[in-house]
Amino acid sequence: MVGNYILSFMGFLPADKPEYIVYAAIDNPKGVTQYGGTVSAPIVKNVMKSIIDIKNIKQDNSGMIRQEYTWLDTKYIKMPDVVGMNLKEAQKTLKGFKIEYSGNGENVIYQEPSAGQYVKETNTIKLMLE
Repeated sequence: MVGNYILSFMGFLPADKPEYIVYAAIDNPKGVTQYGGTVSAPIVKNVMKSIIDIKNIKQDNSGMIRQEYTWLDTKYIKMPDVVGMNLKEAQKTLKGFKIEYSGNGENVIYQEPSAGQYVKETNTIKLMLE
């Protein structure tokens, strides 16, 4: 039928020598955005976190290779926390981002995307002021 989808996502760990593979497939989910990354990926993430906790898997960065960017690459930046800052501090911290404001005032009470998320260098950041 048209509009019926199976949304799936697969994850594995550890990355360098996988010992665990988790695959989640949701058949014809209702009332959600039809993307595996928004439906199935959170399920895989929660299962993976449980495996990490149960098996006491420690983070190992020794095999990681530092990514070198070229001017053609999309760059991602970890979103800083600007909630609680005054407007001038937030603007300084978010230098380089496009910023949309809502509300009146000089203090940031909400931000989107939230702190800690990785966002494209060209993203628009939304701030609510009070």
